Amino acid sequence: MKKPAMKSVELPLSSSTGRLSDRIYDHVLGQIAIGILPVNCRLPPENGLAELLGVSRPVVREALTRLRDDGLIASRQGAGWFVTRRPAANAFDFAPVSSIPDIQRCFVFRMAVEGDAAGLAARNRDRQSLRRIQQVLTRLDTMVAQGREGGLGVEEDLLFHRTIAEASGNRFFVETLTSLREQIAIGVNLNRNLSLIQPRGRILRGQQEHRRVFEAIEAQDEDGARRAMRTHVENARKRIFEGG
Repeated sequence: MKKPAMKSVELPLSSSTGRLSDRIYDHVLGQIAIGILPVNCRLPPENGLAELLGVSRPVVREALTRLRDDGLIASRQGAGWFVTRRPAANAFDFAPVSSIPDIQRCFVFRMAVEGDAAGLAARNRDRQSLRRIQQVLTRLDTMVAQGREGGLGVEEDLLFHRTIAEASGNRFFVETLTSLREQIAIGVNLNRNLSLIQPRGRILRGQQEHRRVFEAIEAQDEDGARRAMRTHVENARKRIFEGG
């Protein structure tokens, strides 16, 4: 029986900082986990991946070797790398720091930290900080309206949350988000990548949640801003891990 043709899938990568091979590993692992790279899918050649992701070929090879050792991909002579299986939930124990299980924990942590930051932003915001939040929200609105052509919006999403932390008037919220930037960016990248293969309503819901946070801050509704941010972060987690 003739085997079905394998397809290559391009892998857009967040510009977050961190050890390069870990970033590549987490990115490919996440796309396998959520089905963007399905079983039997052929990955692009190492040279192509290196060029696409803006890293060297040895960095790509190191990440792919780790994925091979974890049993997720395999090399077929003369054909390249193929996805062999999707990891089960309990298989993420092998994942390095800043990958799937840590992303889940990071979302839980963010609910507490960013919820309180949003509440304080509602209490302390001034015209200038409110305008900055609105400007980023407008940029996200434009990207959502443009669909695929608008890009993933990872940096804009991160900036939206950061400007809210800045509006809180407490530098420790900003410093906390800065220290967690890599972990947060991986989660945002997964969420927005997944939105490309899901109905449009998925990304619209996320943007509506952003707007509810902004509106509560604008109205100086401290409790409402805190609830809206916590709901948004929890829903983002569910959209990745529970298909919400």
